[in-house]
Amino acid sequence: MGRAFEFRKERKMKRWGHMARVFTKLGKEITIAVKNGGSDVTGNPRLRALMAEARAEQMPKENIERAIKKATDKSLGDFKELVYEGYGPFGIAYLVEAATDNNTRTVANVRSYFTKCGGTLGTSGSVSFMFDHKCVFRIKEDKPIDIEELELELIDYGAEEIFEQVEVDENDEETKTIMIYGSYESYGSIQKYIEENGYELVSGGFERIPNVDLKEVTDEQRATLDKLTNLLEDDEDVTHVYCTMVPSEE
Repeated sequence: MGRAFEFRKERKMKRWGHMARVFTKLGKEITIAVKNGGSDVTGNPRLRALMAEARAEQMPKENIERAIKKATDKSLGDFKELVYEGYGPFGIAYLVEAATDNNTRTVANVRSYFTKCGGTLGTSGSVSFMFDHKCVFRIKEDKPIDIEELELELIDYGAEEIFEQVEVDENDEETKTIMIYGSYESYGSIQKYIEENGYELVSGGFERIPNVDLKEVTDEQRATLDKLTNLLEDDEDVTHVYCTMVPSEE
C-alpha cells in the first residue's frame, strides 16, 4: 500500500459530512455527468458509477431525478466543474474542486476562506503540478477476492494500486471493499472490466493524490489548517479538498 492509501486514510469519509451534503455533492456530479454524456446509463459509464454510488448512499429517487432534470433545464442553473489552487498557512498547498452555477460567488467564497485563515488563493497551475489526477473505484467484497490475482488482471487496464479497505460503523459492523486506483485516462477501461467481470461497483470517480513529500505540522498549525479545510468542505459549491499536509494519526 502506497501514497494513495495513506492519503485516502486521512480523508476516506471525512468529506461526506452530513447526509444532506452527500446528496448535494452527488446531485451536482450526476447533473454534470448527464450534461456531458447524456441520461442513458448504458452509454454513460460516469453516470453508471454515480448511480451505483447514489444507491450505496441511499439517495432518494426524487433527488436523482431532480439532478438529471437540471442537466437539460436551463432555468435550474448550469453547473460547471472548476478547480481552485492556493496556499494555506505554513506553506501547505491546497487544490479545491467545485461544481457551481455561479463562479463569481464561489471564487469569492473560496478566496475569503483562504484569507481568513492566513492563506492565499493562487492562479491556475500554481499548485496543481503537486497532485496526480487518478481514477478510483470501490467494489464490494461480499465474498473472498484474491487481490493479487485481481491486480495482475487489472494492470493491463491501467490500474496502479489495489488494496482492501475495512470500515467499521457505529454498531461495530465491518464493511470490506476493494479500492482500485489507476491513471486518469484508464477510467473507462477499468470500469468496463469491473462491470464485465461481475464485481459490484460501489463508487467510481477521480481523486488528486499528492506527488510531493507531505509536510509535517505542529498540533497548533494543524488546528488552523483544519479550520481552513472545514470552511472549504462546508461550502455547498465545493466537492473535494486536497492538501499537502501529513495526515493526522487519528
